[in-house]
Amino acid sequence: MNIRRFLTNFILVLVSFILQTTVFRALDFGDTAPNLLMIVVAASGFIKGDKSGLIMGFFSGLLVDIFFGTYLGFFALIYMYLGFIVGKFHEVFFSQNIVIPIVFITVADFLFGFICYVLMFLFRTKFDIGYYMLNVILPEMVYTAIIAIFFYPFILYLNNRIDEREQRSAKKFV
Repeated sequence: MNIRRFLTNFILVLVSFILQTTVFRALDFGDTAPNLLMIVVAASGFIKGDKSGLIMGFFSGLLVDIFFGTYLGFFALIYMYLGFIVGKFHEVFFSQNIVIPIVFITVADFLFGFICYVLMFLFRTKFDIGYYMLNVILPEMVYTAIIAIFFYPFILYLNNRIDEREQRSAKKFV
């Protein structure tokens, strides 16, 4: 990994986190905000593969843990695993098609919400999954999917630009 990709990914995660926790909290619909970090993690995994999804997921989740988590590493593990799983589809599907990545981002966000429900509420004997599904998981999933339609092409564009620069610099040494 070169320094340009590292800096771009670092800034992307940081800006996404700031937007998710400030701007989109102000633009929420029914106390629901999109999960921009899930978009970044799933998109990175889908575009660059499982290792990239795993690393982006870990650092995105760690950022959430530091600022909002009860336990350090809880969200880091969830984001990391989801980034890794989505990254496994990197070889199978074509990342330029926008529909398939949006579906993966939406499914990853659903799984994120469901896993959080199971680990944070179900184990505390709060069994009202219907309420949580209708008022938290599904609205966030829809809002995240809508934002991903606009945000994924931007992430893809950034990755393609970095790939082009890496290829040009590699040709200089050949």
